[in-house]
Amino acid sequence: MSVLIKNGRIVTAVDDYFGDVWIEGETIAKIGADLSDLEPRADRVIDASGKLVIPGGIDAHTHLDMPFGGTTSADDFDSGTKAAAHGGTTSIIDFAIQNKGESTLKGLDVWHEKAAGKATIDYSFHMIVTDMPLDRMGEMERLAEEGVTSYKLFMAYPGVLYVDDGTLYRAFRQAGLNGTRICMHAENGIVIDEIIREAVADGKFEPKWHAGTRPTRMEAEGVHRSIAIAEVADVPLYIVHLSCSDALDEVKRARMRGIDVMAETCPQYLFLDQSYYEKPDFEGAKWVMTPALREKWNQDVLWEGLKYGHLANVATDHCPFCFKGQKELGRESFTQIPNGAPGVENRMSLMFHGGVVQGRLSLNRFVELTSTAAAKTFGMFPKKGTIAVGSDADIVVFDPDKKQTISIDNPDTHHMRVDYSAYEGFEVQGWSEVVLSRGRVIVDKGSLTTEGGGEFIKRARVGDLLR
Repeated sequence: MSVLIKNGRIVTAVDDYFGDVWIEGETIAKIGADLSDLEPRADRVIDASGKLVIPGGIDAHTHLDMPFGGTTSADDFDSGTKAAAHGGTTSIIDFAIQNKGESTLKGLDVWHEKAAGKATIDYSFHMIVTDMPLDRMGEMERLAEEGVTSYKLFMAYPGVLYVDDGTLYRAFRQAGLNGTRICMHAENGIVIDEIIREAVADGKFEPKWHAGTRPTRMEAEGVHRSIAIAEVADVPLYIVHLSCSDALDEVKRARMRGIDVMAETCPQYLFLDQSYYEKPDFEGAKWVMTPALREKWNQDVLWEGLKYGHLANVATDHCPFCFKGQKELGRESFTQIPNGAPGVENRMSLMFHGGVVQGRLSLNRFVELTSTAAAKTFGMFPKKGTIAVGSDADIVVFDPDKKQTISIDNPDTHHMRVDYSAYEGFEVQGWSEVVLSRGRVIVDKGSLTTEGGGEFIKRARVGDLLR
């Protein structure tokens, strides 16, 4: 299959120019100011006049088909990757889970089974480590050899995913020696559980108490402590879903000291705030996620962090649970509400609107935050995350002018298998018109044109390039 994309404005994390892109098979074969001489040879010609031609989005934080809180996230690798494709995302990194006492390699096998043959876009895995005794430390090197070069550990959820500081250090140290990266869910779960216990004893059961029992200082403390452990262990650290000014301050201070730490935030912390928990009739449960939504003033601080490089990446933490039948498990108490919300489909349009259209981000920074930074951080660059000769033809023809209203009732903005939209009623400017994954046109003007075909990305170690 050969494709010519002509007359577009090609934007990467560093470039911005007008030109044509020639694709042969799965990769970009040629880029030039005028490749019209190749048009007779093309199986498909896409006229991108008036459009942006950008690298396919990379969402480095999703939870598809994940058991949690007595249920399972509503999107699997079939529905979730189709929704991602509609939104202009062409690669995801999902979180495989090691059950306590079992091998991480077994957890990897389970996630390969979940994804194989279902995914429409390419995918990779981080590994959630829930314990790591000395006699299984060799598994971390085995994972790296399998292309899983990042591991997630939790300071939250005692009794479920939480690991103690000794396990943190042991895993951090081994990851550093292996040339791999640690992803950290940084909240002081031990203290938070005590705050929750007090709230429940006082008869506080409504969804708003999910936020009321998870103060920003406990996120900041977790960030501070994980940075300190990572510094001693000599491992690159990546803070996931950073939500507030307090936590960002800890990242800034560490980076000023030269510590190898970076952080992501998510659209929910840039566009939503804790007032959503006040909605009547239990509706606030839709936005119960961890970390919780924060006071609105934090949004300006996070946007500034994105603009000036204190925050490195924007991912979604896409972990959807239907309101009916899943979120409702917590009607009697907020402690039983499954944590998570949908968003994998809306990230690109939200970030373009809130970032570029509203003057907070340049076009280059938009591309960096939605694609290139994740590719470089997690060992997929330059195969993914850019438009360059030899790179995978993961490309989005993006209409910078088209406006859409995000709604569960809008077939152009909602393909996720969940019965609500976290951004219901938001009008956004910017839409992924044509989406290519490894040279295949998978979405064309809002319609899915192919299913399946997504492949596992075997990622490189920290600092190495992937070809």
